[in-house]
Amino acid sequence: MNAATASLSLSHSGSALSANYSPSCISKSSNKQLNFLPSKTNLCLQKRISLSLSVHLSSSSDGARLVVEDDLHAFLQILPSDLRDRLQNDSKRGQLLEVILDLGRLPEARYLGEFGGKYLRSTEVSVEELEYAQSAVGEFGGDNRAGIEGTLHRISAIRSRKGAIVGLTCRVGRAVSGHIDMVYDLLHYGKSILFVGRPGVGKTTVMREIARVLSDEFQKRVVIVDTSNEIGGDGDIPHSAIGTARRMQVPEPSLQHKVMIEAVENHMPEVIIVDEIGTEAEAHACRSIAERGVMLIGTAHGEWLENIIKNPILSDLVCSVS
Repeated sequence: MNAATASLSLSHSGSALSANYSPSCISKSSNKQLNFLPSKTNLCLQKRISLSLSVHLSSSSDGARLVVEDDLHAFLQILPSDLRDRLQNDSKRGQLLEVILDLGRLPEARYLGEFGGKYLRSTEVSVEELEYAQSAVGEFGGDNRAGIEGTLHRISAIRSRKGAIVGLTCRVGRAVSGHIDMVYDLLHYGKSILFVGRPGVGKTTVMREIARVLSDEFQKRVVIVDTSNEIGGDGDIPHSAIGTARRMQVPEPSLQHKVMIEAVENHMPEVIIVDEIGTEAEAHACRSIAERGVMLIGTAHGEWLENIIKNPILSDLVCSVS
């Protein structure tokens, strides 16, 4: 029986978010494997199809306007006052990706589409500045991640051997509406989709918009398994960027696979959305969910579909490419 697998590989190109979509013909797929976009779809029957699209933060290739919400004011409030003022007046603040605060080093800003970083001042980060940022953010979870309530920003900590915070990666979270044309047609098929890409290329941003489209426009019952509150934002009330999709928070990263199964068994979703599938238990949970007829949309780290196929832990997510 022939089937089709979609490799959606995301990468930054300048200030744009590029996506390479390559559905590939599959033959002799194993019944024991989870096939993203499996049988009964005629996206690819006899030949390989390749489609490339580029989506900009200001407008798409067909001229459609994109709506970007970054709540940068809340993000800047956790930074030292001099850095806050500098970034507030920065002409490139719309492309700000993250701010790095490492004890005893110069604070650094990194921007979308640029290699390396830009030092923000000539004096090193102090213990007091890290403590201020930590108090503004609140408690970090077991994965050393925290957020700013009501926003999509993510703060990640680096700790010393004694447990003290000696570094912070302050990442800007943005809600971008109107930029999923690259997968909009696929959503109509109701088949599972796996996004593959390096960290920071925009997989989570796309997932957030897909959750909104499926729940609001397609009227689907969508449940997001949000391990680090990165899709739905920090706090008990999820960010409006996910539409009417429901969000289940995960107490510890190691419990993600259990919450995935709990979501299916307790809340009758038509769609499950999960970020950063990376363990064997999570891969098995994905297969279990798909076997129950639930559409699954997930992400995994890698450059191309081949990276997943060659990964012994994640290879079960896709079938072999002929």
